[in-house]
Amino acid sequence: MAFELPPLPYHKTALEPFMSAQTLDFHHGKHHQAYVTNLNALVKDTPLAEKSLEDVVRQSWSDGNAGVFNNAAQAWNHIVFWNCMKPGGGGAPTGPIAERIDATFGSFDTFKDAFKTAGVSQFGSGWAWLVLDKGELKITKTPNAEDPLIHGQTALLACDVWEHSYYLDFQNRRPDYLIGFLDHLVNWDFVNENLAKAG
Repeated sequence: MAFELPPLPYHKTALEPFMSAQTLDFHHGKHHQAYVTNLNALVKDTPLAEKSLEDVVRQSWSDGNAGVFNNAAQAWNHIVFWNCMKPGGGGAPTGPIAERIDATFGSFDTFKDAFKTAGVSQFGSGWAWLVLDKGELKITKTPNAEDPLIHGQTALLACDVWEHSYYLDFQNRRPDYLIGFLDHLVNWDFVNENLAKAG
């Protein structure tokens, strides 16, 4: 069964002005689609074609199969990323994740500063994450397609810091993009769902 590109969970204009319809046209419609298309071509007629996307990510990383890994991981990473945003999102979290953030980082403002720093300081292409690692909240960053799956962590929140995620809207101003993401886009309901699933 072929892997498919999931539709965005909102209209492509819904995140403006912090993420434009033009960015989503390119980022979801071109970049994410290309990862899915390439992955299907690479795993066609192999046992990987019958596995879940998560299992393909883990196995291709373990096997050192860079071509499959890069496309599978980026396909998975982007599914998480799209769901980490919603219209009118961002700002202070509520629910269990708010309590966990306060307990781990001392305050939401401290968390925001640390998450922004992780995203800004990721050299070149990559990702900033809030993860659950052995039951503890951590902020991490990964290069290129690497993600929490391969490190035995649970992804709670993802922010894509590849240039194609922000260049049309913010040019080289990655810090401004991250501030917009945290203040106006984060879907804390989805983060709470991820936390609940992780137990």
